[in-house]
This record gives sequence, C-alpha cells and structure tokens, in this order.
Amino acid sequence: MGQLTLAGKSIDVNDEGYFTDSSQWDEEIAVEIARQLNIQLTHDHFSVIHYLRERFEEGVPLTIRRVSKSGVCDIKTFYQLFPGGPLKISSIMPLTLKK
Repeated sequence: MGQLTLAGKSIDVNDEGYFTDSSQWDEEIAVEIARQLNIQLTHDHFSVIHYLRERFEEGVPLTIRRVSKSGVCDIKTFYQLFPGGPLKISSIMPLTLKK
C-alpha cells in the first residue's frame, strides 16, 4: 500500500496504483487521471464514469455490453470516448479495487 498525489490530494492506493478508499475519489481526481492519459473529459465522459461508479458501488460487474445496454452511450461512442480499452480506462477514473 502507498499513496499518490492527484489534483493536490493524497490518495491511498494499493501496489498496483488503484484506490483503496473509494470515498477519496472526486471529479478533480478523474480530470487529473484523464489528463495523464491524454483525455480531456467532457459531459459525456462523466456520464459514463458516474454510471460505472454507481454500478461498482452496487456490486454490479462492469462490462462493455452493460454500458451499451444502459443507454448512457453506445459501444462505438464508448470506444471514441475512451480509446484503447474503454472499460479499463473509464473504470480507472472512478473505481477502487477494494471498498
């Protein structure tokens, strides 16, 4: 376990760099992570991120198919918003491995 500084905040992370406390997440941190991935977050990005965060908190497994069926965005848009692995990239921004 360690710590990272994101958006001027100290964040608890595990050995792989994932948050260990989901309450430390906020939109400023998501913007900073996205910046490091060369993504500029828009309203559409945040719609997906918030959807994934809500499902994660409910304990629902995250899948690309579930995102496309949600009505938040279709698969093509999901790949455009988060190129190179949309589920992995979009889920890094709002989620933790442990609650």
